[in-house]
Amino acid sequence: MIMDFTPRKFNLFLMLKLPSAYISGVRLKAIDANKCTVSVKHRWMNQNPFKSMYFAVQAMAAELSTGALVTLHIKNSGRNISMLVARNKAEFTKKATGRITFICNDGHLIEEAIKKTIASGEGQTFWMKSIATNEQGTQVSEMDFEWSVRVK
Repeated sequence: MIMDFTPRKFNLFLMLKLPSAYISGVRLKAIDANKCTVSVKHRWMNQNPFKSMYFAVQAMAAELSTGALVTLHIKNSGRNISMLVARNKAEFTKKATGRITFICNDGHLIEEAIKKTIASGEGQTFWMKSIATNEQGTQVSEMDFEWSVRVK
């Protein structure tokens, strides 16, 4: 496993390449081969007119919790592989206020797709889920992203 993939370095990448997510307060907190944790605090800058977190900010954080895992696995493969969100779906169940934590536990799905795209040269798709909870542990949203990977 490549060890230089740290939350601090990824958050620097976020600041430089995805400034809207960084300015909104989205931060990668922890990552390993199977799980990624991202958090964002509700504040004036990222709220909607109803005084809760704007859905697009939640989508950025949820996508990051899945996409960082895909990025990690691609980096660890040592191959030149493209990645793209093909589709997504979301369900919002409670107002998002306070610190919201997004967790994706689907890292195990990526390795097989990368192996298949390397072996076949054809694109592979897979769905990953990110669950968002508030500080009380209550689920506020659930988002699914269909990722596509393909050897370049």
